[in-house]
Amino acid sequence: MSTKSASSFGRARPHTRLTAKADPAAVVRVAAVQLASGPSVSANLNEARRLVGMAAGQGAKLVALPEYFAIMGMQDTDKVKVRETEGAGPIQQFLADTAKKHKIWLVGGSVPLVSSEPNRVRNSSLVYDDKGKLVARYDKIHLFGFEMGTEHYSEQRTIEPGDEVKVIDSPFGRIGLSICYDLRFPELYRAMKDVDIILVPSAFTETTGKAHWETLIRARAIENLAYVIAPAQGGYHLNGRETHGDSMIVDPWGVVLDRLPRGSGVVMAGINPEYVRRLRKSLPALEHRTLHHV
Repeated sequence: MSTKSASSFGRARPHTRLTAKADPAAVVRVAAVQLASGPSVSANLNEARRLVGMAAGQGAKLVALPEYFAIMGMQDTDKVKVRETEGAGPIQQFLADTAKKHKIWLVGGSVPLVSSEPNRVRNSSLVYDDKGKLVARYDKIHLFGFEMGTEHYSEQRTIEPGDEVKVIDSPFGRIGLSICYDLRFPELYRAMKDVDIILVPSAFTETTGKAHWETLIRARAIENLAYVIAPAQGGYHLNGRETHGDSMIVDPWGVVLDRLPRGSGVVMAGINPEYVRRLRKSLPALEHRTLHHV
């Protein structure tokens, strides 16, 4: 597996007359981890531990892992077998311990948690603060279904959907939580109101990813005038699935600050809350909305 550690911090493309004159202390480094997870939870956690440590070592204060970072099973039902109760289990313990160790905010892209049905899970994004405390949980609302040629996916067979929009306050600004297929539903992000950062941990298929991934990520950033951090699964998996990868961090003007096409690695960028404020003042599109039914 190739490994990349890159940072766009200090080298993002400037934006004519809109570039914020940032106080260096206000710029925060963030990271998105890309994996090609397999069926072994322990092996996946070891790889995640290495890459999160790499990101933290380069100054990242907010690190996000992709969807299904702890398990991409041989069968869809494998994640049901390793589901955890909120607050207990090796996957959650790993997230809490790692966040505390590196003194970072850590996002477990998705963790299989117990649902109301024994044969399904909640696909949950968990956010831990720098003390290792769970501060937010978001259960994926939109469940992926796709049939094209030999590809067939139906998340509803093994996942119970959530029904609550989740936004949290953090030292880095207001963060809106979403997972993968949610990306196709802009009304979810409108319902978040004004957020500074949008998280989209994902495991896009190669088929849909090569067609739509970058377009959707950049669109969500532009229309919400927010940074988007999108850690993804990227590569070939032991179960035969191919995920698109192309983890990226995009700024509120739609500029890709850093990206990683395939394989395990880390993308990093500096985010500037003042830049978000200045853009929204220059282009107050969020204030110009006239339809407020969502």
